[in-house]
Amino acid sequence: MRRLLLAGLIAFTVLPAAAETAQSAPKLDLETIMANPDWMGQAVETPYWSVDGRTLYYRLKRDGSPVRDLYRVDPASGGGAKLDATATAQAEGPAVYDRAHRYAAYIFHGDVFLVDVSNGHRTQVTRSPLPESSPRFSADGRSLQFRESNNWYVYDLASGVTSPAAVLKFTDDPQDKKPDALGQQQLDLFKSLREDKADKDALHANDQQLVAADSTRAPQPFYLGDKTQLVDTELSPDGRWMLVVTQPAHHDDGKAPDVIHFVTDTGYTDTEAARTYVGRNDPAPQSVLLLDLSAHKSYPLGTDNLPGIKDDPLKAIRAKTVAALQKAGKDDEAKALKAPDVRPVTLYSMDSGSAGIVWSDDGRNAAVEFLAIDNKDRWIATVDFAHHALVPQHRLHNDAWINWIFNDVGWLKDNCTLWFLSEESGYSQLYVKPVDGAAKALTSGKFEVSQPQLSNDGKWFYVLANKLAPYSYDVYRVPSNGGELGRITQYGGMDQFTLSPDDKQLAVLHSSAYVLPQLAVQSAEGGTPRELTHTMKPGFTAHQWIEPKFVEVPSSHGAGVIYAKYYGPTDETDASASRPAVLFVHGAGYLQDVKQAATYYQHEQLFNNLLVQEGYVVLDMDYRASEGYGSAWRTAIYRQMGHPELEDLLDGKAWLVKNHGVDAKRVGIYGGSYGGFMTEMALLRAPGEFAAGAAQRPPSDWVTYNDSYTSDILNNPQIDPEAYKISSPITYADNLRDPLLINHGLIDDNVLASDSIRLYQRFVELHKKNFWISLYPLERHEFEHADAWYDEYRRIYELFETWVKPATAR
Repeated sequence: MRRLLLAGLIAFTVLPAAAETAQSAPKLDLETIMANPDWMGQAVETPYWSVDGRTLYYRLKRDGSPVRDLYRVDPASGGGAKLDATATAQAEGPAVYDRAHRYAAYIFHGDVFLVDVSNGHRTQVTRSPLPESSPRFSADGRSLQFRESNNWYVYDLASGVTSPAAVLKFTDDPQDKKPDALGQQQLDLFKSLREDKADKDALHANDQQLVAADSTRAPQPFYLGDKTQLVDTELSPDGRWMLVVTQPAHHDDGKAPDVIHFVTDTGYTDTEAARTYVGRNDPAPQSVLLLDLSAHKSYPLGTDNLPGIKDDPLKAIRAKTVAALQKAGKDDEAKALKAPDVRPVTLYSMDSGSAGIVWSDDGRNAAVEFLAIDNKDRWIATVDFAHHALVPQHRLHNDAWINWIFNDVGWLKDNCTLWFLSEESGYSQLYVKPVDGAAKALTSGKFEVSQPQLSNDGKWFYVLANKLAPYSYDVYRVPSNGGELGRITQYGGMDQFTLSPDDKQLAVLHSSAYVLPQLAVQSAEGGTPRELTHTMKPGFTAHQWIEPKFVEVPSSHGAGVIYAKYYGPTDETDASASRPAVLFVHGAGYLQDVKQAATYYQHEQLFNNLLVQEGYVVLDMDYRASEGYGSAWRTAIYRQMGHPELEDLLDGKAWLVKNHGVDAKRVGIYGGSYGGFMTEMALLRAPGEFAAGAAQRPPSDWVTYNDSYTSDILNNPQIDPEAYKISSPITYADNLRDPLLINHGLIDDNVLASDSIRLYQRFVELHKKNFWISLYPLERHEFEHADAWYDEYRRIYELFETWVKPATAR
């Protein structure tokens, strides 16, 4: 059951009625906690304001279905409801506005709508089978721009006419084709052929003159040649320019491995191509063209002047590998590792999926964000339209790798000052930089700033930050011209926020350990929030769940402290008693699980509760490489994945032994994805330290993972083979001494099941004992079926009960 309660009725802790029944709540069991997660409740998703700013929309997953229903709520009264199909048809999407705030536009069900703000009159601009996106008003407010895939269109508000902003053809211009020797001979010989050609040329010239003089005609195409293919386009708000991102047309992406489906609805096995292995061809380099739509000319924007782009940050590693290859007589392979004269780049991919290009509101400035393919540099450049060139504005270098996040960039309302996030201080902070001036930090400190939103009046930046503690996130704001960073929300578990159109209110999604994201609204200046939703189920909230304790584990390896969540019994007066323990290891590597907000690992958190019920204690650590602790913490694993993290996990085990009466010989470990990788590394690189381990969907050999993640951390395997060797569990297979359970979905297209199967075969050939593999034919990387969740965790529980819990097991 899902319900929307009136504001003011909800406290996001256990409700009084639930507290009364908590003492009589039945014991936890695997069938319950591994059931379809709908029994817990639903997370509020994608909130946004109505055009007039008086109501909020959001979505909720429907019980027993992947369908997301649309809801509407009045922030003032808290009243709201789920919209039926008829009401949904009249709903709005997230709106953008013109400068005068006379018009708004939004995308709904993939089409573009225009609203007259003064009277609410709505005009449907498109009704097409392909989805439109990115609505934006022109700088002069006379037209509405939007895109369909990479094609931009302009809707004239006065006439109601829609036209393409530009027509791009990736072929050569037929008019530029010159006859070869034989063709010229034909023209020389035959008068009729010469007359035909003259007629075609005259028609083309006439068309060109008519188009130039007649604005009612569609624009003439840009012929951009057949050597490149389109990646992205970005139209300037003034309609004068277009930036076009391209890559080589025939780039070889490398051979993709197949994922095999054994259980299908046809009864026949099926295959699908997965992603290419790292190092089996570098990502395609990208280039940028500047199109002058008025003069109908194009100009390449070279990157040769970006600072450091001709350096080789891998010079020392490259030289060592080349020397080894030459010594082995592999001269051809050595030559293939020669450094490029100019390092290839790609454009940063923004959250919208478009390339890293941002226009100022007036269209007179554009920022372009490049990443080196070797992952060591990020550049922000602006475009000099007069000289058709890039102007470097900021370089961020990291000897390890540039972060996947904290790369937001934009413009202040003055249209000539950039703002951006940068980790150059060691932590993600917010900066501003005039195009012709020096950069200035708006925020500073040993905390992370993310999700910057500039207020509509341009006076404030609202950001998400963990300033009070690494695990505590709230919304803060800072003046855009500099000043104090002030805290706006007081939740500690903040997930997302969006500013109202009039800059006066914040709609926020917040959560806590056992409460999925819920919607509230409060003043943009701070104050008491009004809670708008409560979507957790009574059967879930009635249980007396263990509130994880935030603890600091001392590092014995000079890393300071490792933040962790501890799950244990309420009464720990007998902490000296010998007890079993389990370490849960979060996935993704770069992910933060020690937070006040709801965990991504809901099933695992409930399993941790069950383990405590059965006599264990559990520790969940943000080991080195985790998000939220600065770039040095993130990059500690550079070229040595699984090494600093294992040091931290062993420190966590020692902390449990010292502080919570844990038997050092009765500690288990489990995790999924990167957590599964670390489980394998723990058992194979520290045999005897853990009584048993369960690895879910683990990467066992990084040479078979993808490029976009792995080459950042370990470089290219051809250049840096040693980093891959020491970072892969399969290298240490001969060290297996302790019981290991591997669970893997057979149709996992992220970490392929072949990773686990290859490691399993190594164990077979090495005559190892006490290792098992369980394969799930209908599961991908994230399990979706309750039966599979149950079976997976039944096996993990039985592993721990057999090898970890008994005092005589070792």
